[in-house]
Amino acid sequence: MNEKVAVVTGANSGIGKITSKALLDEGFRVVMICRNPEKAEAAKKEITEDTGNDRADILICDLSDQDQVKETAAEIKKKYKRLDRLVNNAGFLPNGKRQETQDGIELTFAVNHLAYFLLTKELMSLLEKTESSRVINVASEAHRYGEFAPDNIQLENGYSASKAYGNSKLFNMMFTHQLNKELKDKDINTYSLHPGVVNTNFAVESNSLFAKFFNLARLFMMSPEKGAQTSIYLCTEPGIEKHSGKYFSKEKPAKPSRRAATNDQKCKKLWEISEELVG
Repeated sequence: MNEKVAVVTGANSGIGKITSKALLDEGFRVVMICRNPEKAEAAKKEITEDTGNDRADILICDLSDQDQVKETAAEIKKKYKRLDRLVNNAGFLPNGKRQETQDGIELTFAVNHLAYFLLTKELMSLLEKTESSRVINVASEAHRYGEFAPDNIQLENGYSASKAYGNSKLFNMMFTHQLNKELKDKDINTYSLHPGVVNTNFAVESNSLFAKFFNLARLFMMSPEKGAQTSIYLCTEPGIEKHSGKYFSKEKPAKPSRRAATNDQKCKKLWEISEELVG
């Protein structure tokens, strides 16, 4: 099977759905990783009708559950012979109260960072045997409110929803920076990005103070179509290999707001912590 394959997490709505649609238009077979089966089927039906092709497949996975992430990766490796694009897109904003997953991991950290890390690691063999493959990690300018504190990485102390989210978006960028180093001499490139402040269903189920401010600002936000443009650019633009490991905004390399995003020692430490937490 020579058709190009892309995996997109959080593909049933917002940026993930628009990215999936664009990749279908570009000739990819798109594997939509979603949590809700009904929403996934509705999104697949919509983008299939819009694009006029049926190359979208659905895999159901709760990204907070490490066993499910591993099972989903195993299913992908069993079903597909290549992986050209992995788009770690799914994002989560918690309610005001700190929550832990079934694995005992703070929920925001688990979904927004560890799922990116674990899914990428589990699919690495498929990425390695595919020519010019790419890993795209959707971060955010919210990283400016994040910090890297190894002794409090799961916010057992001083928890807030906004801090948990800001930290996780910083970690997306740190992961991308270190992943680029780990991929040295391999034909795989990786990028992180800020999609813009996009009016999607993000935060609609959260009652945190951060979510309330976010919801009030929806009238001033860009559409998911505009918000997905940098993700689509990083998936499809030729000749950007020299920018591997970099952070993008508005389809251009951008300077991170936090030094930790490109600090070799801190990025390596986050990688080591993540390896321990995913076993």
